[in-house]
Amino acid sequence: MTPLKIFLLDANVFIEAAKRYYAFDIAPGYWNALIKHATNGHVRSIDKIKVEIDRVNDELKIWVGRNYHQWFESTRQQDVIDAYAIVMVWAQGQNHYTDGAQAEFARSADGWLIAFALAKSCIVVTHEQYDPVGKREIKIPNACKGVGVPYMDTFGMLRELGVRFHIHSQ
Repeated sequence: MTPLKIFLLDANVFIEAAKRYYAFDIAPGYWNALIKHATNGHVRSIDKIKVEIDRVNDELKIWVGRNYHQWFESTRQQDVIDAYAIVMVWAQGQNHYTDGAQAEFARSADGWLIAFALAKSCIVVTHEQYDPVGKREIKIPNACKGVGVPYMDTFGMLRELGVRFHIHSQ
């Protein structure tokens, strides 16, 4: 029996979808798929990502509050805290990043997202792209690669989950 794949969503997976290509009024299937796959244990996020979403009082915040809030996992677990230390040691050891990039990474939810994935054997889902030469920002894929956490984009996740959208017009 293959182990359950758990996809751990970055804030941009929610935010970009809501603002652009999967807006609530034109692609309800996307949001229904997130709920369906969260219900069956395949899709999650973390508390610190919810904090980022909750900063803006918009349709996404309302949707999360009504439909998805229970699938933001707590980062206050010892294995996650231990993994966060590993992620931060990796980040601080990357001398090609600016001090500001390292400080921002330590302040953001990104390190916690990666730590949770490391501790719980999840796949991080983000729109960020691996950047081998960037110095001003530690990208999630760079840190994932650095600590051995798998990652992919939203479309890869949807394909892995077998999600298909069908057009219904009135």
